[in-house]
Amino acid sequence: MLLSQKAQNISPSPTLAVDAKAKKLKNEGHDVIGFGAGEPDFDTPDYIKSAAISAINRGMTKYTPVGGTKELKSAIADYFKKQIGITYAPDEITVSNGAKQCLFNALYCLIDEGDKVLIPSPYWVSYPEMVKLCGGIPVFVPTTEGDFMLKAEALKKYIDDRTKVLILNSPSNPCGSVYPKEDLEEIAKLAVEKDLFVISDEIYCELIYDGEKHVSIASFDNMIERTLVVNGVSKSFAMTGWRIGFAAGPKELIKAMEDLQGHTTSNPNSIAQFASTEALNVFIQKDAEVLKAMADEFSKRRKYMVDRINNIKYLSCSMPSGAFYVFMDISGTFGKQCNGSTINNSTDFAQLLLENFKVAVVPGIAFGADNYVRLSYATSMENIEKGLDRIEQFVLSLK
Repeated sequence: MLLSQKAQNISPSPTLAVDAKAKKLKNEGHDVIGFGAGEPDFDTPDYIKSAAISAINRGMTKYTPVGGTKELKSAIADYFKKQIGITYAPDEITVSNGAKQCLFNALYCLIDEGDKVLIPSPYWVSYPEMVKLCGGIPVFVPTTEGDFMLKAEALKKYIDDRTKVLILNSPSNPCGSVYPKEDLEEIAKLAVEKDLFVISDEIYCELIYDGEKHVSIASFDNMIERTLVVNGVSKSFAMTGWRIGFAAGPKELIKAMEDLQGHTTSNPNSIAQFASTEALNVFIQKDAEVLKAMADEFSKRRKYMVDRINNIKYLSCSMPSGAFYVFMDISGTFGKQCNGSTINNSTDFAQLLLENFKVAVVPGIAFGADNYVRLSYATSMENIEKGLDRIEQFVLSLK
C-alpha cells in the first residue's frame, strides 16, 4: 500500500495504545488496573439520556446545520456567558464531533505550510500531530518544573516572524495545572504585542479543586478577537462517547471551520446535540449542582493518589489543581531492573509495570516528558488503591 507522506508521519495515540493493550490483557483473563484512559468512570446523567431518547422519539434524527442547531448554539452562548463572562453571537460559535475536531479545524484554518505553533510542554499528545498534519511546525516551550505552567517571559524567546498560534490548555492534560489570572494576563499582553492567535483548550474547566477559579485568556483586553475558546461536554458531563465539542471565537474563523467541516464530517450527531443542549441548560439553571458530586469524588481520589505516590520509594508527584490526572516523576527508577530488564525511560517503566504487575499507565514521552508517567484517577477508589499497591510492589521489586 502506497501511503502518503502525511499519513506515514502520523504517530498513533499513545494513550489509546495503552488502553487497547490493557483491554487486550483483560480479555485474555488478566486482572488489569487501567490508569490510562482520560474518561470519567461515571455514567452520563439520566436527564441527559432521557433528552436523547425524547429526541429519537420526536424524529430529531435528520441532518442539522453543519455548525450545530440553533438551540445548542444558544445553550453554548449562555454557558460561555456564565462560565467565562463573554457574550458570543450564534455566528461566533460552532459545534463539532468532539473538542478534538474543533482543535483540528481551527489549526487547519489558521496555519499555512511552515507556520509555527507554540505548544507548552508537557502537552496533550494530539497537539503536535494536528499541527504537523496541517503543515505547521510544532514548537515546544518548556514550562516551570513542579507546576508545569508557562511564563510569558520564557515564552518570548520562542517567538519569531513565522510564529502564528499559541495553544493553551488550562486545566491541563497531563499535569492538571490551572493557570492563575496573573500569569494569563501576562501571556495575553505578549500575544497582543507579538500578534499571536491563541487556541485556548478549556475542556476540563468544570473539574477544578481546592477553591481555584477558572479564568479564560479570552476575557482579557484585546483578546476576544484573537482567541478561540474550545470546550465540550465529554469530560464535565461524562459524555465522552456522545462526541460533542464546541468552540467560540471570531466569526471569520468560525465560518471557515464550518466550511471545512461541511466537506469532511458535516454536522455532529443530531441526537447527541439535543442531549447536549439539555446538559448545558440544566447546568446553567442549577448553577453547577449537577456536576458537584463527580468533582468532589475526583478530588477525594486525587488527594489519596498524591499522598500514596509521595510515600512510595523512588516516586513523587505534585498536587494537580484540575482535570483528573496525576503526573508522576519516575526518574528515581531509571537504571534499575525488573526481571533482568533495565528501566531507562518512561516507556520501559510503563511496559514492565503492565507486563509484570498488570497496571496500565501512559509513558510521559507521549507528552514530551520522559521522566514521568500519567495516571488517571477517573476510575474507582477500589481500583486506585489496588493499582497503587501494585505500583509500590513493582518499585520495591526493582534491583
